[in-house]
Amino acid sequence: MISAELRRLSTPALFDEVRRLAPRVAVFDCDGTLWSGDAGSGFMRWSIETGLVSPEMVVWIEERYRGYLQGEVSELQICGDMVRMYRGLQVEEMRAAARKFLGEHIELHVFPEMRALVSDLHAAGVEIWAVSSTNDWVIEEGVTRFGIPAARVLAASVESSEGIVGELLRAVPTDEGKVEALRRAGITAPDAVFGNSIHDAAMLAMARQAFAVNPTPALIERSRVEGWPIYFPAAVDPAETLS
Repeated sequence: MISAELRRLSTPALFDEVRRLAPRVAVFDCDGTLWSGDAGSGFMRWSIETGLVSPEMVVWIEERYRGYLQGEVSELQICGDMVRMYRGLQVEEMRAAARKFLGEHIELHVFPEMRALVSDLHAAGVEIWAVSSTNDWVIEEGVTRFGIPAARVLAASVESSEGIVGELLRAVPTDEGKVEALRRAGITAPDAVFGNSIHDAAMLAMARQAFAVNPTPALIERSRVEGWPIYFPAAVDPAETLS
């Protein structure tokens, strides 16, 4: 059961609240918020299955991911590892791979309500940012569906040189790292922030108004405490999450 303190929005109510807020700056998480599923781990598995990375790299990342599932590798570390695993490949090869992956595995899972909301915000002249701990090749490609330019994407990334993917991490925006990434971009007080997981909580907390979209159980509990409204797109069955 939903407690009296937890407010669930319908689609019309979400749109109405955002319009009343009249934001100048809006920030969106991506995986689970703009589309269902985790494009980060999905792209990792797809890369292994399609042979994009070497057998040696497969052994390394699979060991790291097992450590993550067992609590031995942190969220920050595994998100960084899932970018570093492509070191030595060509940047253009990664962009092409991201386009193919998105078309095959994410395109059909974009939430139409969120696409419409972002479109409304664009029409109102709102400055829109996307922040994600998934690699920048996938996120930059994914948010083209929402008209968000690469210049306003803050995602996990590594240094590249002469068109070759490097190993040195530039950024891994997760948890407090999402707040830090926004501050480095000059965004210190966004009007509206949308996220789906507890790893978005710090970013949600910096907003004038936070919206928990397709929230995980942990974010639902945080939303209950903070008074953040929650929203489930039509494609999501919230029964298990709210039980």
